[in-house]
Amino acid sequence: MRITLITTGKTTFDYIKEGMAIYEKRIGRYLSFTRTEVPALQSTSSMSPEEIKRREGELILKKVKPEDRVIILDEKGRRFTSTGWAGHLGHLMDTGTKSLVFIIGGAYGFSDKVRERADEALSLSDMTFSHQIIRLFFEEQLYRAMTIIKGEPYHNE
Repeated sequence: MRITLITTGKTTFDYIKEGMAIYEKRIGRYLSFTRTEVPALQSTSSMSPEEIKRREGELILKKVKPEDRVIILDEKGRRFTSTGWAGHLGHLMDTGTKSLVFIIGGAYGFSDKVRERADEALSLSDMTFSHQIIRLFFEEQLYRAMTIIKGEPYHNE
């Protein structure tokens, strides 16, 4: 399975970049993983949140292929325990999903078109996190899921 994480804007904090580099290397032992950053919009002070979401959505959707299974990371999405998430991911792998694309939106969330394209929505918490820190949280949970699937000693219950 090939997994792509699409994010909006650059990661600006070094500690997040360092953490992501660690988890991306670890994830790479299990599957093909790519992170793609959609450039942040410029001169947004005169734009409404809806216009920002629409424009970001257009950039995001250019990165998605018709055959991709798309999961948006959204606070209103489906919630899992870590083992439940591993089971769901394992099911997707077992049923032949070849390309799985996760999308983290910008500060205002997703456009209607991105939501319509999504096959499902995933929430990592009831809390709201910045679109930068959630990148690291997601990559850690993806790595954790892979170790659970492989029966490796990382996750403790």
